[in-house]
Amino acid sequence: MNRLIGRYSEGNKGPLLIVIGGMHGNEPAGIHAVESLLQMLEQEKGKNPGFDFKGAFVGLRGNLQAIEQGRRFNERDLNRSWVNKKIIDIESQVYGDLTFEDKEIADLLAAIRAAIERYDAREVCVLDIHTTTASGGIFSIPNGSEKSLKLAKSMHAPVVLGMLDGIKGTSLHYFNNHYWDLDMTSIVFEAGQHIEALSENRAISAMVSCLRELGCVHPTDVESHHDKILKQYAEGLPEVTRLLYAHSIGKDDDFVMQPGFLNFQAIDSGTLLARDNNGPIHADRSGLMLMPLYQAQGEDGFFLIEEVTG
Repeated sequence: MNRLIGRYSEGNKGPLLIVIGGMHGNEPAGIHAVESLLQMLEQEKGKNPGFDFKGAFVGLRGNLQAIEQGRRFNERDLNRSWVNKKIIDIESQVYGDLTFEDKEIADLLAAIRAAIERYDAREVCVLDIHTTTASGGIFSIPNGSEKSLKLAKSMHAPVVLGMLDGIKGTSLHYFNNHYWDLDMTSIVFEAGQHIEALSENRAISAMVSCLRELGCVHPTDVESHHDKILKQYAEGLPEVTRLLYAHSIGKDDDFVMQPGFLNFQAIDSGTLLARDNNGPIHADRSGLMLMPLYQAQGEDGFFLIEEVTG
């Protein structure tokens, strides 16, 4: 299995969009979506002679060993490992002495830097595509910058603010101007449930929206059905939300989520949400459920969010 899914460019200067699929090995929809979009881009010129692509599109696989095993991760969650101090430590060690996930980070960084150098890119966006264990909606997570927020809103999915405060060490925390000497931003798109067939289609539409917003493709070259796909699945969901509460769990907590919760489901204060070694876990406030944990691996039991109005 190669790290590189594929790349597309027509040699015109412009932004570089790097899409990572499979940062968690049990979330293959992003990988399949990148493969499909690359085929679509290759075929577009034949169908639309006026198609003009600026910049470059590069698709990368995330945690290769976890992807092969169909697991979220091997030893440590790759999307909780993007901490600058940790990365400096990884790059100071002998590659052969690194752990599974540390090698994945080293290889991903090498691939990203190679793509930046290949296209002499000064404007870079890293789009990290995920899926969730629960059904109930799509959403995007910006990294806090205005540019990232604008990209998130272009995807017609609910935008969740404040997630960087609820979890640590994600791609959103690392791929930004603070750590990179160029115009770097990042965004996460959650395309739906892990095994839902349409998650791949929604991920494709999100990437197309991102390419349009970045200026890689002209708006007139984007078919309206991509917007329609995203708007239909987001119908009835709040446009902008913010994090209220994040429930972190330890490996020995024996955390078990109560069955049946959906993303964006309304939760009343006092509702029984889960159980662990300390007993039942009730909601201490009202809100909307997000990403309830229905898989064996994971460090986050659930999140509560609220709609932002005005």
